[in-house]
Amino acid sequence: MPKIDVYTKPWCRYSGYAINMLNRRGLPYNEINITADPSRENEMKNRSGRETVPQIFFGHVHIGGSDDLLLADRSGMLDKLIEKLRNNTPGK
Repeated sequence: MPKIDVYTKPWCRYSGYAINMLNRRGLPYNEINITADPSRENEMKNRSGRETVPQIFFGHVHIGGSDDLLLADRSGMLDKLIEKLRNNTPGK
């Protein structure tokens, strides 16, 4: 499975919603607390073009924020993306 990056702030409830959904799905992720390291905030803005958290990436694919993640999950698009990324992971 490609790396999942989630840019968060600890006090942001939407960050919590996204993390909870990933945990419920059993998906491993790399949480990047942009409050702890301001340079990571610039990284997030450059990658996503957005200034709000969370910002979620599956490999190089930008999912968006928590609402985008939940919509992708409900619509079935997230399952399709996960399967596609699994099949394209080196070593498979």
